[in-house]
Amino acid sequence: MANARLLAAAAILTLLTGPSPAAGQTLDKLQLHKVRAAAAEYRGSKAIHLTQMPDAEGEDTLAIVTGPELKDGTIEVELAGAPAPGAFGEARGFIGVAFRVQPNAAKFELLYLRPTNGRAEDQLRRNHSTQYISFPDWPWQRTRKETPGLYESYTDLEPGVWTKVKIVLAGAKARLYVDGAEQPCLIVNDLKLPPAKGAIGFWAGPGTDGYFANLRVTPQE
Repeated sequence: MANARLLAAAAILTLLTGPSPAAGQTLDKLQLHKVRAAAAEYRGSKAIHLTQMPDAEGEDTLAIVTGPELKDGTIEVELAGAPAPGAFGEARGFIGVAFRVQPNAAKFELLYLRPTNGRAEDQLRRNHSTQYISFPDWPWQRTRKETPGLYESYTDLEPGVWTKVKIVLAGAKARLYVDGAEQPCLIVNDLKLPPAKGAIGFWAGPGTDGYFANLRVTPQE
């Protein structure tokens, strides 16, 4: 099991930390679903630059990482999101990580950030800095309407700045940690989909310039 874990992590690490000549190979390891991806240098790091397709609709806008699937364990990644030039007024730089992604992005769980909310002067916006949704049945509109405040929380964020994200999965539970904090900023005790192995996906929401680097995945033993 330990060897399998190391091999899985190494395979995915290569995706985002390989030398620049391998950029084409890096992109080949992503299955793009309603998004565009390009190799980039961003704030001193080699990264994947992700944006939605202009005509994309719905929340299933993913760059799915090909490779070993994950049910339980830890996902760590650095990401940066900000409203793209010319984005609509409500754009927040939506950016996050999907997990347990099923084939063709038919179903997945998602934890994401709204970076421009982190230091907003409006306290209600600050309270919506993080978000959990489950595609397709539990979009943010439904969770906010039916269970206000349960699947959102505050954390300090800045748009366009590299942010370290860690997600810990165990059965029906998920914990979101930001920037090395010892305590999670968002706890989900009832993930909506039955626990199952699935892919990991990089997610950029509407009107977002998104960047991802240094993905690490550690399956639970």
